[in-house]
Amino acid sequence: MEKPSREQVVSFRQDIRELLNRRLLEAVETVLEGELSEALGSEWYERSPVRRGYRNGVERRRITTEKGTRELAVPRGRVVGPGGATKEFRSQLLPRYARRTREIDEAILSCYLAGANSRRIRKALAPLLGEEHLSKSSVSRVVGRLKELFAAWSSRDLSQEACAVLFLDGFHLKVRMARRVVAVPVFAALGVREDGDKVLLALRLAPSEAAANWNEMTGDLQRRGLPAPLLVVVDGHRGLAKALSAWPSARVQRCTVHKLRNLADACPLHARREMKRDYHAITGARDGLQAREAYDGFLSKWSKLCPPVARSLEEAGTELLTFYEFPKAMWKSLHSTNSLENLNREFRRRTKTQASFGTEEAALTLLYGLLAFGQIELRKINGYRHLKALMSRPSTQAA
Repeated sequence: MEKPSREQVVSFRQDIRELLNRRLLEAVETVLEGELSEALGSEWYERSPVRRGYRNGVERRRITTEKGTRELAVPRGRVVGPGGATKEFRSQLLPRYARRTREIDEAILSCYLAGANSRRIRKALAPLLGEEHLSKSSVSRVVGRLKELFAAWSSRDLSQEACAVLFLDGFHLKVRMARRVVAVPVFAALGVREDGDKVLLALRLAPSEAAANWNEMTGDLQRRGLPAPLLVVVDGHRGLAKALSAWPSARVQRCTVHKLRNLADACPLHARREMKRDYHAITGARDGLQAREAYDGFLSKWSKLCPPVARSLEEAGTELLTFYEFPKAMWKSLHSTNSLENLNREFRRRTKTQASFGTEEAALTLLYGLLAFGQIELRKINGYRHLKALMSRPSTQAA
């Protein structure tokens, strides 16, 4: 038997693919016809005392799918309402103005979230969809839906979003404001649920990291009903520290990584290695008691060697040691703001293709979309299995 040529194999596959697509369209049309029959209470040409209207031909609809652009025969009809008046049948499976499937809209959003503008999106998807079916306005409408989702997300109720741990931190994005491109801080709040899952609670652009702006952030979380967390992890910025009064019952953990950077800035270059060794004796202790002894020893030693270093450590106080009050399995995730820093790093990596954002809304919408549509995935914190027991206690006990 003669072996088929490569061209014959390709042609055969194309024929099979076209046949499958045709059968798929026939199946969709059959389902739409069944939906209309159910609404009317009768099939084609069926005489029935329970008939609730009549058919009115078909409408040819061009639908863009992941298989390309196809034409469907959508049945039309008039359905009798409760008062006896008829109204046009509206399919629930295929809304009246739908011209693309959900998969296509998600593909458009994925391109947008990857940093592509409307022109690049149209060019990238043209071989699949055809340029005439993916106009600039249609891309803008899809992106507009993302903005609507972000607006709803930003004002959603948080009363049921009980978080054991809350990370608060900020990073900078370039945004056009008042006719100039400036680097502005973006405040982020990341919560940890009882099951260990991380959830982004809020994103907010602020003119600066002043206490008043952080107060607006924490106040908004309170107004939306966010319960007080067991622990708040922060970097020690003075403006943020004052805003923590929103949750007086919460324990506070100062980021040990940020504090080490502060100590290094205050320490002479030749003494940094020794200083870091003494500092790691605090943050890497066996338990809270040993950490407190190392802390006191650090202050006693460096008060003489380099007073600015001692004052910098003393400024953070024992809030550097709060994580020792939690189970040891959780220490790695609780001693710093790295959980939020990692998210901020992903934000920066995904937005570096953007020279700047035209508006504040565009910047925040893009960041929200990266998480909402799975472009960035968040892992559970270490030792999350202890959270359920911790949240059931009246107060956190030392491990």
